[in-house]
Formats: sequence, structure tokens, C-alpha cells
Amino acid sequence: ARALDGVLAEFDPALREVMWGGDVRALNATGCAQPALFAVEVALFRLLESFGVVPRFVAGHSIGEVAAAHVAGVLSLADACRLVSARARLMQALPGGGVMVAVEATEDEVRPLLSERVSVAAVNGPSSVVLSGEESAVAEVVARFEGGRRSELAVSHAFHSPLMDPMLAEFRKVVGDLTFHEPTMPVVSNLTGALATAGELCSPEYWVRHVRETVRFADGMRTLSGAGAAVFLELGPDGVLSPVIRESVADGTTVVPVLRKDRSEETAALTALARLHVAGVDVDWRVFYAGTGARRTDLPTYAFQRERFWPEAAEPVAAGDGIDAEFWSAVEREDLDSLASSLDVDPDTLGAIVPALSSWRGRRRTRSTVDSWRYREKWRPLEDSFPAVLPGTWLAVLPAEGDGWARDVVDALGPAVIRFVPADADRTVLTARLAELTADGTEFAGVVSLLAALPDGLADTAALLRALGDADIAAPVWAVTRGAVSADPGGRLSIPGQAAFWGTRPGRGLEYPDR
Repeated sequence: ARALDGVLAEFDPALREVMWGGDVRALNATGCAQPALFAVEVALFRLLESFGVVPRFVAGHSIGEVAAAHVAGVLSLADACRLVSARARLMQALPGGGVMVAVEATEDEVRPLLSERVSVAAVNGPSSVVLSGEESAVAEVVARFEGGRRSELAVSHAFHSPLMDPMLAEFRKVVGDLTFHEPTMPVVSNLTGALATAGELCSPEYWVRHVRETVRFADGMRTLSGAGAAVFLELGPDGVLSPVIRESVADGTTVVPVLRKDRSEETAALTALARLHVAGVDVDWRVFYAGTGARRTDLPTYAFQRERFWPEAAEPVAAGDGIDAEFWSAVEREDLDSLASSLDVDPDTLGAIVPALSSWRGRRRTRSTVDSWRYREKWRPLEDSFPAVLPGTWLAVLPAEGDGWARDVVDALGPAVIRFVPADADRTVLTARLAELTADGTEFAGVVSLLAALPDGLADTAALLRALGDADIAAPVWAVTRGAVSADPGGRLSIPGQAAFWGTRPGRGLEYPDR
């Protein structure tokens, strides 16, 4: 909080009211959005720094690189805020009319279609670019990618486009009066996608070009991954960059957003610290728990004492059969005198019967125990009525080539269905695409996957379950097969190869109990 207050003290006092007010439009206006983002990012960096989290590299996306340069010592707080204020003020003063649209396409596919009215504002991933410029010109380029995903960004101006040109001269004057210092840690450049040199970062012209040219974010993430960075920490008001980071870094890389808009700040930040700790990043937990009375406790490194603490399951006894329990206890003890007295018979007549009963009782108990470890399938016809439309938003995961029955299944889910076709089984790519579906706060009531009906359905469904977990989508999953099992004695198995999927079902139920 002190760090945030320190940053906000350098800006217009009205910024605080906008940040905690209810006027979303005012907050999205670049005159407030840029200072607000800078303030939050710097405050989060100082918070993590106070807990002993020290980065090897820093990078940012557009205005985020200014925050990265500040924490790396290139600009003092006062000068960094002067740069941000001028950048935001001059951009806000520009006339509107421009747009920014994220498009599923490669940079090579887009570049030949550009003109003086539209630019590539950012290359965020291998197949994720942002176009920026005049609305009609951007629309012409976007129309060439009809089959891919696209999303118009909620921005007030077309940043990193020709529409920024009128403010560059005035901005150059402001930046020319700032004092720059050599960085104390490596900074990744948005302009080149490589590690920035001290000469670049200390040049006013670098920051002028930074306003106008393409943000080469994907190149920067590849540079960091190639330099050995295995843990990426996103500092910002939400985890919007985490999915695109995963697209450009090595498999197995840990990507952690500090804040998430779908959970409280305290929960999100503490979860991020825990994930950093698990990934091997040093966290000073003494500082975190200071003043709470918490202390470190040494745990045994191995269970040498061999003590059992598992609860012992009691033998199930039906109500009212205490007398039966007493009888069977006597049988198992082979207490002939007690049994003879209870049955009012000669003990000699029980000599051959009681051992046989005891053995039978033991076999029954063993069979009952083993049966409790196994699953038994029983098919029952559905007789209840179901709602015509399922409540909530559902995610339908479809094969790339589906026939009529797949469409019928999706149509039966109702209108609130998001169709998703995995174009790539790669875990990182699949996770990133799924995370994009919930980036706007969408929560799924359920997931219906038709991948199990494919020839490679077992592997595809396993990849989907892992990616759903990585993308923090916790909705229950229904995997649909067709002709894999027989629901009645006379039923035919039209596609018996899918039975392999059913064989893994009990294990997956235990592995994913909430799904």
C-alpha cells in the first residue's frame, strides 16, 4: 500500500478516485489507464520484492516496459511518472476514431496486408497479433481472416499505429529532459524482442519509437526462455498475459499471475507466492508471517516410527442384529460350548460344522472387502424429465471433423454454448486457448467433450483434462462415446475400440473427483 501511495503521489490526485470508482469508461481512457497500470505494476513489484522475490530479468508489454525500466533503475520514480503522464496525456489528446483488434494469424500472414492506415501493434504469440489503426482500414485486414478468432480491444485510441504520429514531437521534448541510468538488471526490449542494451534504454529516441512501433512480446518471451528463465511472474490487475506467455516459452515453464479478477487480491497473491515457492523460487516467509506468531516447525524426514494413523473402518452391522454379531463372533472363535448353550444342542454335534461355518464367514468377509474396492456398472433407463435448456454457459469440445450426431449433441445443450475445436493437442497451446475463453470472466457450468469418440479419443481426452486444469477451468466434464459399450444384453458394440476409454473411467474419477 505504501508503494502504491508513493506512485500515486506523483500523478494527478484524481487518478485514485478513478481507480477505485465505478466509472469503467473513465478508467479505460488512456489518460487514466496508463498511469493506473504503471502504479499497480510498480506496487506489485515492490510487494513481491519485500517478500524476497528478486527477478533475474524484467520485461513489460507496452506501458509495462516503462515499469520494468523503472524497477531496473533506468528511471527514477519521478522521471518514470513524468514519462507515463506525458505519454498518457498526449495520447488522450489525440482524436478518436481508431481501433485495435486481436486476430488469430501469424505476423507473416498479416504484414503484406498493411498500409499507411493500419499497423501491427503487437505480436503476442506465434499466431496472435494485434492490428491497430483507422477503423475501416483495420476492418479490411481483419476481413481477410474470416475463419480465425478475433476480438476488438476496449481501448480509447489506436496505440502503436500511424494515429500516434501527431504526438511524437511533443513527447520527444518531454523525454529529452529526463535523466537515464544504466539498468541494474537485464531488461527485455519491446522494440527488438531481445535484451535491451544500456544505450537503447538511456536514449530518449528509444522511448519515442516505443510509442509508435510494434510490441514484439512473443520474441521477448522466447528470448527469456532461451536465456534459461523457467518461472514467469505476471504483475498486473489480471492474468491476461499468462496464456500468451505459455505459447512462446518452453514446455514445463511455470507462468504465475499475481492478481486474478475472478478472486480476491489476497487469495490470488498468496496463491502466486505459494506457486513460486513450489517452483523453487526463494520466498522470505519470515517477512510474510511477521507479527502473526507463526513459526517454522521441523517435520520428520521419514516415517521411521512406523505409526499408523489411518482410520479403521468398522465392520458394517445392520440395525438390530447384535444377537447375530454375537453368534458369528462365537463361530469365528470356534467356541463350541457357547454355541451349544445358545442353540441348546450337544457340543459334539457342532465339532464338524463350526469350523466350516467359520471358514465360510471368513471367505464372505474377504469377498465383501474386495468387492468394496471394485466398481460395478449397472444401466438404468432415464425416466425423469429434463429441462429443455441446460442452465449456465457450457463448453462443447468438438472434433475438427464432425458429422450430424455431433451437431445434434451440441444443439441439445441449448443456446448458451461455446464451441471449441482443439487445433493442436500440445498441452501448452491447448491451455492457452482454453484460458482465452475465460479471460473475460466466463464461468462454465459444464464441459461436454466429443473427443472420446475419435480414434485417438483416449489420448485427446487426457490432454483436454490436463489443459482444463492448467487453465483453471474447474467445471465438471462429460466425455461422450458412441457405440463403445452395450447398455442392454442385446445391444451391439458398433465401435468397440472406444471401450478402451471406458476402461480408464474409474481411475480418472479418482484422479479428478470434482470433474
